[in-house]
Amino acid sequence: MAPTPITPQRKAETTSRGYELGERSEQVIAKGGEHPYKRPHFKNKQDEREWAKQHMAGAFRVFARKGYTEGTAGHISIRDPVDPQTFWINPLGKHFALIKASDLVHVDEEGNVLADGNQCAVNAAGFMIHSALHKRRPDVNAACHAHSTYGKAWSCMPRGKLLSMINQDVCTFYKSHSVYEDFGGVALEAEEGTKIAESLGPQGKGCILTNHGLLTVGHTVDEAAYLFTLLEKSCQVQIAAQSALLPGEQLREIGDEEAAYCEHHDGSHEMLYTEFQPDLEFEMAMNADFMN
Repeated sequence: MAPTPITPQRKAETTSRGYELGERSEQVIAKGGEHPYKRPHFKNKQDEREWAKQHMAGAFRVFARKGYTEGTAGHISIRDPVDPQTFWINPLGKHFALIKASDLVHVDEEGNVLADGNQCAVNAAGFMIHSALHKRRPDVNAACHAHSTYGKAWSCMPRGKLLSMINQDVCTFYKSHSVYEDFGGVALEAEEGTKIAESLGPQGKGCILTNHGLLTVGHTVDEAAYLFTLLEKSCQVQIAAQSALLPGEQLREIGDEEAAYCEHHDGSHEMLYTEFQPDLEFEMAMNADFMN
């Protein structure tokens, strides 16, 4: 289905440098023509469901290529467009690199596997986390969680440290990521999932789960998946930068005004959707069987 543009929001504010905040839209980065990756609109919810499932399967392929696998740990979910009280999640134990749209499992709020999806068990801890997220954040249509290498490394930093705004990319998480410090073990209890969702907050894009891993959310699975790749890379970059410091040195951080300017232009739902499309297109070129 041919995509159509999302109506942009405008702001009149400018920075102290005189830089206008302007449109919060993906079109900001396109010059000389129309932006090629605008979020699509759909004539019916069934079409939107199939599209979302295909992109969700593509996100798993991206995660596999980037090495975010750890046994049976890790999950992506999408709120069902047809029945928003239910969601789709990956089957238990299926390697991310093998997941297809038809492998996805449809579950309700109680964890019952519904008849129109793959008839397969899901990860119990994954259900607890994603169920709580979808209940607490009606604006969230997709969530990603994995036990990625640098996310786990950063998650054990002392005193539950947020990432520092040390480069343009990490500014996407300016004042929109948090740390969940109350690790209670594997999230097999509903209370643990609820606490994680609460820690994310009402506007959070990502959360560092202490002694555990990373979690990101979005309006689309593309947005949530890109944010996860960015959060993982941001952990890696900060660990590398800190390791290169000489005694007595500190990292050079971006100012609040500049960080907010970057987040305004790079952190919109439309821009974050766009940022995932190169990785998704690559997976389609390598092997598009995940669409089935």
